[in-house]
Amino acid sequence: MQLAIIGCGFIADDYMYTLANYPHLQVVGVLDVISDRATRFAAFWKIPHVYQTLDEVLADSRVDIVLNLTNPKSHFEISRACLLADKHVYSEKPLAMVFEEARELAQLAKQRGLYITSAPCSVLGETAQTLWKALRQQVIGQPRLVYAELDDGMIHQMNYREWISDSGSPWPYKDEFEVGCTLEHAGYYVTWLAAFFGPAKSVSTFTSQLIPDKQTDVPIEIMSPDFSVACIEFASGVVARLTCSIVAPHDHSLRIVGDDGILSTHECWNYGSPVYIKRPTAPSKLSRVAKRLPVLNAIPGIAEQQYPLVRKSTYQYRTADAYQMDYARGVEELAAAVEEKRPCRMSAQFALHVNEIVLSIQYPQVMGSPRHLTTSFEPMRPMIWAEP
Repeated sequence: MQLAIIGCGFIADDYMYTLANYPHLQVVGVLDVISDRATRFAAFWKIPHVYQTLDEVLADSRVDIVLNLTNPKSHFEISRACLLADKHVYSEKPLAMVFEEARELAQLAKQRGLYITSAPCSVLGETAQTLWKALRQQVIGQPRLVYAELDDGMIHQMNYREWISDSGSPWPYKDEFEVGCTLEHAGYYVTWLAAFFGPAKSVSTFTSQLIPDKQTDVPIEIMSPDFSVACIEFASGVVARLTCSIVAPHDHSLRIVGDDGILSTHECWNYGSPVYIKRPTAPSKLSRVAKRLPVLNAIPGIAEQQYPLVRKSTYQYRTADAYQMDYARGVEELAAAVEEKRPCRMSAQFALHVNEIVLSIQYPQVMGSPRHLTTSFEPMRPMIWAEP
């Protein structure tokens, strides 16, 4: 299947590295608003063609899927144009910056018999699929509560001006600070939770901008939150607390609390991050005070063991990266769904539901808090290699 990439910035290299895991997916051309960047990117990755205009991409009959890797503010416009030209779309996150526009994209794809979905695709990774299998097997009994952390430290104090992709594109710090860490990162865990527990029914949010001055050398025009905390209530009864920030020390951990134990992992940006189960140890001599405490706290020790991954995580990625993510796995899932004429695991309705949740966390003053969600989706099917 043949692809075109629109947007050759910092993240595009990660897609190219991991597209090597799927040789049946071929990039036939690229386009970027900065023509020199597209030319440099194409030369670095030996891509045969550089498009000069969006219309040229849309008119290319070879292109089955467009990878929309543009600035988030351009996602809606570019994706809509691609759908109108009968191209399937895989968009970087978020699907759109405005909920009504995201809904329009999902409806347009349905009307035209096309596929559209959105990153992140880490829900298809080995760690997420392992957690999900453990939940299906009820290894911790009935799940009740989730604590999910997406803290990245004080980015503004790091050497972010020196972050350059291998093909030569700088990290777009102005865009990153203006879009905000919630829209950029919350989807990594929201996709997992939606797959595990089904559609959410409400989101309650608090956001704040704790550090107005991000020490940039260009003005930041949109002051987005650098901290958010949300409570997501799922129709299945599970409640999740999700925290995002670029202030608190790095922490990407996840804990799922059930009646019979706790499932956890330390890193959602590593598809092979180990999964752990904590269970209460056998009762022993307890003090009178301890006997009055809840079971997990009353017992002096909690036994932790590693739950085996459903398969070994082996794939090509950018080795210089701090994180091990197969960015192209979602593209491959979309392409397989197109070829096999089946529903995509990461369907348009799933992407829209995730988009509504994330926008509700980012913009409680616009979306309302609590936000009673208006979207839903059919259950996602686990990866074949993760099924019992």
